[in-house]
Amino acid sequence: MQRRLFRLWYEQPGSPSLLQLLSWLYGAAVSARRMAYSRGWLRSHAISRPVIVVGNLTVGGTGKTPLTVWLANQLRQRGLTVGLVSRGYGREQDGLRIVSSDSRWQQVGDEPLILHKRTGCMTVVASDRVTAARELVARGVEVILADDGLQHLRMRRDCEILVVDGARGFGNGRLLPAGPLRESSSRARAADVLVVNGGAEGEPPRSVPLELVAVALRMRLVAGKARQVGGSGQPQPLEAFRDRRVHAVAGIGNPSRFFADLRARGLEVIEHPFPDHHAFSPKDLDFGDGCAVLMTEKDAVKCQALTGSGLWYVPVEATFSEADSRRLLGLVMRTIESFVPAGG
Repeated sequence: MQRRLFRLWYEQPGSPSLLQLLSWLYGAAVSARRMAYSRGWLRSHAISRPVIVVGNLTVGGTGKTPLTVWLANQLRQRGLTVGLVSRGYGREQDGLRIVSSDSRWQQVGDEPLILHKRTGCMTVVASDRVTAARELVARGVEVILADDGLQHLRMRRDCEILVVDGARGFGNGRLLPAGPLRESSSRARAADVLVVNGGAEGEPPRSVPLELVAVALRMRLVAGKARQVGGSGQPQPLEAFRDRRVHAVAGIGNPSRFFADLRARGLEVIEHPFPDHHAFSPKDLDFGDGCAVLMTEKDAVKCQALTGSGLWYVPVEATFSEADSRRLLGLVMRTIESFVPAGG
């Protein structure tokens, strides 16, 4: 069902469908909710530290987590104490949890575990992100990064970074469930900066009205060396897997990007897409032919108990041109330096 919807949203022409009526109802509900917050009928809570939100308008992966990792590490290098807030999608309980290096992904979610391990920043997961942010403040953080918090209007934000897939863009431009949009594309106007992940240089993402955005920057995700899942073996360059078939496993929002990246490095890939946040079992990875299995880092955190010499994961790093890096960090640092707490 998920794959059929993604084909409808991103690959097929935008023609009328029975889902359009549901989209109108969904859009009316989203607009009413946003109006309720803007008019004060629902309360938006201020946090006593600057809050930077990294989010998107579409269902499916756009590169938010690598960007959040990059930004957290850049701010740490500038001497700031950074805290991370996330809902922790797919975990077993909704209560507040502090993520540690030995947390189980079932307790905190797969993406928050990656965020903590890749940054070393204090990371808190909670369905109520206002409570999570205030916990971070109580523990001494100076700036809060909210991963995937664009639609969480209870928590005020001081800077919004909107991430868009450079190849898929906003798809057919329709709201859920007829299209991939969580909110109207005009919502991009409110973002402080738009980060385009990949895509053809100089070409705007599909259905994205760049004229609505004040600042648009280009990001690339660069694959690193493959690492053994749960093992201590030496990392291997992806070129070491050339000239033989490999199984590529991806339980992420956009599996096709992972498969295409491996092919671009010269690998012969057998594709195995899974739903986003999929909980893997041994049989999911048992292909019976002895070929190596490559997966994303997000999948690997859920496969630590399924170790084997043939299981590898491929971490990615967000990269920017020097000019775009300066622009993004300059905007964020100005937000932090000019921050005045509510009532201050």
